[in-house]
Amino acid sequence: MLNVLNESGKRSRSHGIPRELLQMQAMNIGLPITFIETEWTNYESRFVARLQAVKSEYDLTHAVYGDIDIEEHRSWEEKVSKAAGLQAYLPLWKKGRRDLVLQMLELNMQCLIVSCQEQWADAILGKTIDHKLLNKFGQLGIDACGENGEYHTFVVNGPLHNSKMELTIGGVEYHNGYAFLEIS
Repeated sequence: MLNVLNESGKRSRSHGIPRELLQMQAMNIGLPITFIETEWTNYESRFVARLQAVKSEYDLTHAVYGDIDIEEHRSWEEKVSKAAGLQAYLPLWKKGRRDLVLQMLELNMQCLIVSCQEQWADAILGKTIDHKLLNKFGQLGIDACGENGEYHTFVVNGPLHNSKMELTIGGVEYHNGYAFLEIS
């Protein structure tokens, strides 16, 4: 697993998840995790350098990404992978967004919404995605997968987890138009 943290190295860059929880999640599913601590100004160069390091350390040939259908994301992932000597692999590419969420629910994955655009904080922040919330997304005009930056999640349980992660939910922080759930 590869995760990008803010420049202090304390939280994931887009989700606001504490580093310790990401480490616990990786241990729970039995995968190694490596981090990139970076500012936006040197994000790409640091990303490529870390990809090169994990390629060498684990003898990798591919980098797996979870993007679904935003072409500029795919182009960037292919570019940085190629720069690191890896092949980009996007297994979710061009799959139906709502169908992907339904498959996730069928697998009993529990995804907690940990950040979202401010206007939806009261409606969705701190909730676990289920059929009812998926329908609410449609009513609110939120993409089923949050692909347009509407929300971000943290998986607390699923088929790869050894056990459900128990989290303590705190308050809410607001920053640059987004609401972030304080979790530990």
